[in-house]
Amino acid sequence: MPMRLCLFPALRAGSVALLLAATPALAASVSADPVAARAKMTTAAPGGPSARIASEREASLPSMNELIALALDNDAGLRSRRLDGESVAQEVPMARSRLLPRLEGSASYRVSDADNIYTDNPQDYPDEVYDDRISGRTNDTSWRLRLTQPLFDLERSRQLGKARAQADAATLEVAVAERDLAMTVIETYLDAYRASRRVGLLMAQRESLTLQQRQAQRAFDLGLGDRINLLESQSRLDQAIADQTAAENALSIAITDLERLTGVTPMFTPRLIEPSETVTPEEETRSLETLLAESGDNADVLLAAQRERVTRQETDIRGAARYPRLDFVVDYSDLQSNDALRTSRDLSAGVELNVALYQGGYTTASIRQGELTALAGAANLDNERRLAQQEVRRRLKGIQGDRRQLEALERSIVSGALFVDAAVRGESLGLRDLVDVLDARAAVYDLRIRYVDTLCDYLANRAALAAATGSLDTPAVTRLMRTLDTLEQRTREPATVVTAGTAVSTRR
Repeated sequence: MPMRLCLFPALRAGSVALLLAATPALAASVSADPVAARAKMTTAAPGGPSARIASEREASLPSMNELIALALDNDAGLRSRRLDGESVAQEVPMARSRLLPRLEGSASYRVSDADNIYTDNPQDYPDEVYDDRISGRTNDTSWRLRLTQPLFDLERSRQLGKARAQADAATLEVAVAERDLAMTVIETYLDAYRASRRVGLLMAQRESLTLQQRQAQRAFDLGLGDRINLLESQSRLDQAIADQTAAENALSIAITDLERLTGVTPMFTPRLIEPSETVTPEEETRSLETLLAESGDNADVLLAAQRERVTRQETDIRGAARYPRLDFVVDYSDLQSNDALRTSRDLSAGVELNVALYQGGYTTASIRQGELTALAGAANLDNERRLAQQEVRRRLKGIQGDRRQLEALERSIVSGALFVDAAVRGESLGLRDLVDVLDARAAVYDLRIRYVDTLCDYLANRAALAAATGSLDTPAVTRLMRTLDTLEQRTREPATVVTAGTAVSTRR
């Protein structure tokens, strides 16, 4: 790790420069063994990082693919969407059933008291034959079976096509919800990673500034330094503490969001990041025209297209209301009555034709409404296509800009490290003061934080571009993780934070 070799000894050298002048024994130990000298000085300093946990187990980053899989299984909103999709899918067998034979059965018991020709003229009919009928009171028990088979029903046929289109739309709605959930997990993951690495960098900066502040205090006490340097070092230390607190809060919020999404608590241990030329974000090889063509596979575009087909199917169904309906009907009935002349068994078969001749203009208005709805669906489809293409353009520009920024930041970090080394040497020779060293060191830490932020922005743009072109899948997420893993392999030294006289180290 060439950058660490040139950066951290330089940072330490500036921290002990004034103390070396006051402690000759320590100066001799530094010249003989700089690492041992730093250990002595750290132990001697009250509240220094003497409790560094160097044996902490290294851990890898949480798997983004595993977290996405957990979120897809854990999210209640997505589960509700899936159940809604399964519910809508039942429209298909329901619509198909309207084209299949329908068998209906009914039974009844009826008691009636009627006035008719028999009750009004009982003298004309012999009592032994018409006794029950002359009384006008009958008790009837009947049952009936009716079989109906549609022969031609354009409206119901088109309803089956609409049901299939609705089922496909429900499936796409689930796909959109899954993609949105995956994007939420990826963005939250990158927020947690960004915050954890920011905390790691700020931990190291705070440790360095703590040592620098003690140096300035010691030099001031010995009359070797001035109050301006002391106040400057204290101000920088307070700012680092405030920045670290904010970063820790951001990390806590991101982990809480991941816990809500996935049902588990992933661990993002703060760590110091070493940018390197070996971490080269891949360039987008596909042309803009190719990406724009692939935006047609965007889940939102596919869903809008399917919904537009549903509206057209609905318009066709409304237009079919003008066509006749032809049914084949078989009817069987059995009537049992106390009036023997009413008892009967009937079996009939025939064809029924039904035509809606006039409904007060309802059919015309319904068809017009369906046409307008279909036009609205077409406009929405066009809008989704434009949005997808704009998203592709925006994310592609973001990827290209992020890559250029990362390359520039890598060069800036190397230059900044050299400037820190020069500032430390200048301070030791009396050509620079502590403020110059603090400025140089703060600039390097800021550059490293910006590097991590830009890398996370790059990965977020990568994921969003994959989502915009309908290619956000496991291999795409794996490529994102490969970039982070390559960067993580650069760092082995734990970041340390000094709080209330206790040092807490973090190693991955």
